Amino acid sequence: MAESESVDLTLDRFAALVGETFLIGEGEDAFEAELAEARNLREVQGAGLRSRQYSLLWRAPGPPRLMQGICRVAHPALPALELFLVCIGPDAQGVRYEAVFT
Repeated sequence: MAESESVDLTLDRFAALVGETFLIGEGEDAFEAELAEARNLREVQGAGLRSRQYSLLWRAPGPPRLMQGICRVAHPALPALELFLVCIGPDAQGVRYEAVFT
């Protein structure tokens, strides 16, 4: 998918990609991470609008490669995204990174 194409970045769109590998970062600093979870946080209604707040959790092997900041996140089914990721620490399977959509 070309970077200029628009895509609806809904929870359902990401939920379909759980278990798949994403590339986080660019160049020599890029690393692969598996989308481990796409979780609904809550639904918000007001002024005729309805939206879902959700979080995405990636897991990567090795020591933390970033603490927090805006990073390029790429997957073949999506345009390249610039997301604010936070390292939320290690677990038994690797290091976890989270993005929250509000």
